[in-house]
Amino acid sequence: MVTIRTQVKDLLKQLGVDNMSGDFQNKLDEKVKQVLLDACKRAQENGRRTVMGRDI
Repeated sequence: MVTIRTQVKDLLKQLGVDNMSGDFQNKLDEKVKQVLLDACKRAQENGRRTVMGRDI
């Protein structure tokens, strides 16, 4: 798991949503993993071993 369930739930509550379905966390994790993979690929393509904000 990449994202922390309690922090996600807290943020959703701040945004006015009371609950999340069971599959939401899994889909969110998949999306976050893809963002990380894409950022790492971009950093490597640019000859860097450091991922930066601009890679997102």
